[in-house]
Amino acid sequence: MAPLPKKKTSTSRKKRRRAHIDIKVPQLLACPQCRSPRVQHRACPTCGTYRGREVLAIGRDRKPKIPEA
Repeated sequence: MAPLPKKKTSTSRKKRRRAHIDIKVPQLLACPQCRSPRVQHRACPTCGTYRGREVLAIGRDRKPKIPEA
């Protein structure tokens, strides 16, 4: 038989242990191309650009431009 706790875990101890489990608001910033809000380190869902280049073809029937090496 496994050992059982001798005393009840207090609410404050339980909350301190679970302090990292919470809902965080995503960090939004303005897209430099279209100024719509986007999540950090992700492509813009509105214009499809990331770090100054097009990575998603949004609203177009063509593939994104891939620079040749």
